[in-house]
This record gives sequence, C-alpha cells and structure tokens, in this order.
Amino acid sequence: MTKSTIQYWNTLALANKSQWEVIADTNGELEQLTLSMDDDTGDYTRLTRFKAGADTSAFGSKYHDYPEEIFIISGRLFDVVFDVWLEAGDYASRPPGEVHGPFICDQECLVLEISFPSQSIVPE
Repeated sequence: MTKSTIQYWNTLALANKSQWEVIADTNGELEQLTLSMDDDTGDYTRLTRFKAGADTSAFGSKYHDYPEEIFIISGRLFDVVFDVWLEAGDYASRPPGEVHGPFICDQECLVLEISFPSQSIVPE
C-alpha cells in the first residue's frame, strides 16, 4: 500500500476546523491534522499547530527511531535542546535518534511534519 491521497482542500479553512484533533495531555495547546498516512509502513505527513503560550516542557525532550522532516509554515517555536527560535521558513531533516524539544511557543505556530517510521533504526 502507499500513503493515502486526497484532492486539493484547504486545511486551514474555518470550515475544516473539525478535522483537527487535540493532542492528548496538552490542555488543548497542541492540535494535529494527519494529511497522509501509509497504514502498512506508518509513514505519515501531518500538520501540528502550537497555540500561543504552548509549552511542552512537561514532556521533556524527545527523539524518534526514524527520520523526520519539519518545516515551520507560520509563527515561531523555541527548541530548548538546540537553544534556537524556529521561524516561518525554517526546515530540518532529522536523522533517527536526534533529540529535540521541548518546545515553547509565544505565538501560534504551524509545523509541517513528514515522518518515516518505515526507516526506523532498531538499537542493537
């Protein structure tokens, strides 16, 4: 199977607000919208919205066993591990195991994530 496909649609239109889901245990500060998913591999593309004032410090830093790409669409987000403000236009291609976050958001921030669990590196 391959990643799901869909016709053009405006993910940010008010009429599509119900498509977004609140990320568990974030007090409504983070929402996600899966754009495409490969049910066989787990590879996915999604949008994550950090509301103004969001702070993921309670979750600590994180990493994945798979590569991940991120692109900041709008707003800005502070990555504590890298001690850097990520702003609209910033991009990263993270290798498996790269530690990132927690994140602090002073204004709403929209992030595009493309993740590849099919390329997971299994620790030896």
